[in-house]
Amino acid sequence: MGQRRSPLGVEDLQRLAARGWPAPEQAPLGDWLLRAAGGFTGRANSVLVVGDPGLPLPDAVDAVARWYAERGLTPAAMLPGTASRRADAAFAAAGWQAQDRTLVLTAPLGPAVPPSVPVDLRPAPDDAWLARHRDGALPAGALEVLTGPEDVVFASVGGPGPVVAVARGVLTDGWLGTSALSVAAEHRRRGLATALTEALRGWAVARGAHSSYLQVTEDNAAARALYRRLGHIEHHRYHYRRLVT
Repeated sequence: MGQRRSPLGVEDLQRLAARGWPAPEQAPLGDWLLRAAGGFTGRANSVLVVGDPGLPLPDAVDAVARWYAERGLTPAAMLPGTASRRADAAFAAAGWQAQDRTLVLTAPLGPAVPPSVPVDLRPAPDDAWLARHRDGALPAGALEVLTGPEDVVFASVGGPGPVVAVARGVLTDGWLGTSALSVAAEHRRRGLATALTEALRGWAVARGAHSSYLQVTEDNAAARALYRRLGHIEHHRYHYRRLVT
């Protein structure tokens, strides 16, 4: 399977990804998208900075800060690609701190490869899936983010016994988005992450998917190596800026 660049540009891919990880509360600020989910993940609790906010940039930065402060959330902005540089400079000038540099990777989807171990696929997460995904109680809005899209699936691998590995897949306009991949520390380096990824690919290909995207932090060398082996290449990068007081 040959590698190729995604046909979508940075802004289109980021908007598609936002639909696959939907915040329960959203509001436009010009072309920008304000998102809030009770603090569950940066993606669902930051303004997506793509396009024109319809205001001078310093005023847009202030509007974003007010919107998040009104909801008791740390004001945050997601700044993808090179087109966000002017906005990034405006947030920096207002004292917002750069954090969490992240790569967006894409790959074409070819014929499905059966996973090396049995993978359970369900349309909703059960308690075992949620416990492996995140220790402790989920904040308000988390389930709405996880289950909000129309075509979503939750993959898990058992021990036997407790669930030891999970991942989430979502299908949006022919694109598979993979997220929430977690493997228990004592079960790593056994091919479970690969098995989950292949199971999600098979699920998506059966529904007509043609491409895959995912997001991984810049400092996660192990995950980047895994996704590179599975044919993903870098599409673009983004980072957050947060107003930390």
